[in-house]
Amino acid sequence: MLKAYQLQNGGLKGTVIPEGGTIAPETLWIDLVTPTAEERQMVNAMLNMELPTRADMEEIEISSRLYQEDGGVFMTALVLANTESDRPVADVVSFVLAHDRLVTVRYIDPQPFRTFAARCERLTISATKADMVLMSILDVLIDRMADVLERAGAGIEELSREIFDPAPNRKPQASDHQDVLRRLGRKHDLTGKMRESLLTVGRMLTFLTQALEGRTSKDVRTHIKTLTRDVQSLQDHSSYLGSKLNYLQDAMLGLINIEQNNIIKIMSVAAMVFLPPTLFASIWGMNFTHMPELSSPAGYPISILVMIASAVVPYLWFKRRGWL
Repeated sequence: MLKAYQLQNGGLKGTVIPEGGTIAPETLWIDLVTPTAEERQMVNAMLNMELPTRADMEEIEISSRLYQEDGGVFMTALVLANTESDRPVADVVSFVLAHDRLVTVRYIDPQPFRTFAARCERLTISATKADMVLMSILDVLIDRMADVLERAGAGIEELSREIFDPAPNRKPQASDHQDVLRRLGRKHDLTGKMRESLLTVGRMLTFLTQALEGRTSKDVRTHIKTLTRDVQSLQDHSSYLGSKLNYLQDAMLGLINIEQNNIIKIMSVAAMVFLPPTLFASIWGMNFTHMPELSSPAGYPISILVMIASAVVPYLWFKRRGWL
């Protein structure tokens, strides 16, 4: 899909360009969502430059994601989508500033772009230049990242209470431990993707500062510095959440290990308690002719008492030693 945004009534108005259509010369922002070959060629011809392909966008080298060419500034960053679900997705989005226009190329539909498009439809975006449009999109994008991290932090706090302050009068089950570990894993995956996304956005802002030096207004440069500080603070917070998740995971595994050790201890004590009676029962169960106990009228109760005593004595010994 190709959508072109133009200035109208002090805001931006988007129009979907049908197949075979043309892009108006006064277009300020061109948004390409999973573009076809024809749509890509149309934008290439209009800008007189080559937009990055999907393969180019997925390159991990900095020089392939951040560069200047043919008078344009090309930047690619990872953006998160589906953050409300258990399976968030991080995919590349390219931003191109060229010839007083902004072009975005993406293959996902993250919430920040939908939010920004809705604001454009309500005419609440007052950007009049391509670099100001880019700043507005990055504003929405970073605000969304902050919201996701806040929600993740609340979820991590809930997990922390569940691990260290379980419900009273309820013994945790193995299924509860598995559920907590799965939820910890999902939170770890989300924060890991978020840290990677913040890293690419931070690099993009640093590159943008250098690329637009002397080519843009002081307000835009100040805006970039503000966004850079915001990204740095979010990186610090995501690192904190990642460290807390590692701690919670280690603590959960430690608690599971302690519980398993208690089970093994109980089984070991039970084995030691019943071992002496088993020994005596085995001796008296032998089929020998000359065994004085077999001919004694008190042999049976004496054997029962001996076996009970041989079980009680190890139990009292373990109790005194504090092993129970």
